[in-house]
Amino acid sequence: MSVKVIYDGSADSRTFKEYLSTNIPALLEAHEDYIYLDADLMSCIGTAKYAKAHPERAINVGIAEANMAGIAAGLSAAGFKPICHTFGPFASRRCYDQVFLSGGYAKNDLTMIGTDPGVTAAMNGGTHMPFEDVALYRAIPGATIVDPADTAQMASIFPQLIERKGVKYVRCNRKSNDRVYEDGSEFEIGKGVVLREGADVTIIAAGFMVGRAIKAAEMLKEKGIDATVIDMFTIKPLDEDLIVEYAEKTGAVVTVENHNVIGGLYSAVAEVLARRCPTRVGHVAVEDEFGEVGPVDYLAERFGLTAEHIVEAAEEVVVRE
Repeated sequence: MSVKVIYDGSADSRTFKEYLSTNIPALLEAHEDYIYLDADLMSCIGTAKYAKAHPERAINVGIAEANMAGIAAGLSAAGFKPICHTFGPFASRRCYDQVFLSGGYAKNDLTMIGTDPGVTAAMNGGTHMPFEDVALYRAIPGATIVDPADTAQMASIFPQLIERKGVKYVRCNRKSNDRVYEDGSEFEIGKGVVLREGADVTIIAAGFMVGRAIKAAEMLKEKGIDATVIDMFTIKPLDEDLIVEYAEKTGAVVTVENHNVIGGLYSAVAEVLARRCPTRVGHVAVEDEFGEVGPVDYLAERFGLTAEHIVEAAEEVVVRE
């Protein structure tokens, strides 16, 4: 990996929608075996114009997500590499049986994009707010789950994802996250990224929460607590060795995630630590709840996903002399 961290609290100048609207068509043009399917949301990520001009390469299946997954599996069996997009809840729970069986069980290669996961669904409301998507995909044997922090990271991992075997799930909001990495940074799927070193606690974050984790580490420094921050953008397969290395160094771990604590990043990390390095572990995540309607900042506060919540969780697990 070749990574340069440039986080300063500012927003990414490009949105994930802008990345997808440009790069899905570019990848389709560069690879004859790639094909794109969408469940009536092309306008939401900016691919509608390309699809109109190239209907043989971009298929709008309508509001029929399970059918989309089944078609994609058939295309994979025929030698194509399908890329599917819809909102997060529909890319996970709505078409789960088809992805699990026609994709995973049948050993077909599906790249599923679920946009606006967790609280980033915002005004789309509770029915469109997937907190459970990571837990569902973690249960598919051999699946890959990625949660990129910004478009620079997305630009590196998305092409890798399409070429990867099996079921792949990428979750990202359509609007921008914090800018974390310099353009041109390179990442390896399955390897976490250490953003800052600290001796007292390890904060493991993904996606929307990475910038908040860095901010929390800065706030903790003012309180005399030195935090390591790791971007665990690949939630499955997990970088177990990195988790254990820093758990042993700091003796305390906090996971930070924009999804349900049940079955998500916390569960994955806690399982590793229980087997390999029993450690004090805390979490900042959505508890056993459904979503609701509201602006992202309100929802982040409502569900406890702020830098201040991370600081509180870290203070609770730090072992003080």
